Amino acid sequence: MNSTPAYKIGVDGGGTKTELILIDEAGEIVSRHIAPGSNPNIIGPGSARAVMLDALGQLHRDSVSHTHLYMGGAPLFWREFGASLTDFGEVSTFDDSRPVLELATGGQPGLVLHGGTGSFVSARAPDNSLHYGGGFGWRFGDPGSGYDLGKRAIAAAIPELQGWANSSRLGQLVRDHTKLPNPDSHQVLQFYYQTELPTRTIASLAPAVLHLAVEGDENAVKLVRESAQGLLDLAVSVATKLFPDSPLDEVPTGLSGPIMTHPAVTTTLIPRSPLPLIPIKESPIRGVYNILTRL
Repeated sequence: MNSTPAYKIGVDGGGTKTELILIDEAGEIVSRHIAPGSNPNIIGPGSARAVMLDALGQLHRDSVSHTHLYMGGAPLFWREFGASLTDFGEVSTFDDSRPVLELATGGQPGLVLHGGTGSFVSARAPDNSLHYGGGFGWRFGDPGSGYDLGKRAIAAAIPELQGWANSSRLGQLVRDHTKLPNPDSHQVLQFYYQTELPTRTIASLAPAVLHLAVEGDENAVKLVRESAQGLLDLAVSVATKLFPDSPLDEVPTGLSGPIMTHPAVTTTLIPRSPLPLIPIKESPIRGVYNILTRL
């Protein structure tokens, strides 16, 4: 008699998108699904739950042995969500730093600096313990994130629109992003404060800011450097404490996410870093896959 295959489900959930894979006993990916962002700190708990339930329904197969949720924002919320799932095998929840740390160090001691919509530093110490730094969320910082870049760009643009600073491409970028006809400073502020999803809207400025920096715009270059440096400073503090017996330039360190791996960031950050920063080219869902196949 043929036994029913036991599938495993892996999820990488962030502020911008939620990616899911279904793998079989042989480690083959038999199904993928991409859903909207699922961070409850951004879209709210109710919407996060709805996104995840719908997304998991797209992959569900009989005889799921394990489901791993690597999720951004509100760990307690995700633990409770995971505990509520039935027919998904053994459900485990983790923060979203684990997959990119896996890609950065291959399960060995080291660090990763991640910058997407939000940012964080994740580390595996020499004793194999796991550690997390940053990830305060949009209200309290997240240097090196898309939101931080957008917030800094708006803060730099407002004095221009008020007439207290010289006009720049950065100011024009912020104005154009609102899609309002020749807005003044009050209209620009009102737009960003009253938009339905302010975190996501502000973070959506980041690609254009990075593009300006690549083109050599001095204001954009300075803004990108200062934002990324904040995350690097945190990483250096983490590495110094966790690896007291190792020179910093020997501690494996990866760069992850669309912000921290962008050329505008790597060209300014790598030469200034005491840590050996290596950009990660694979997506976080690959880290999820690597972890699942070791089960």
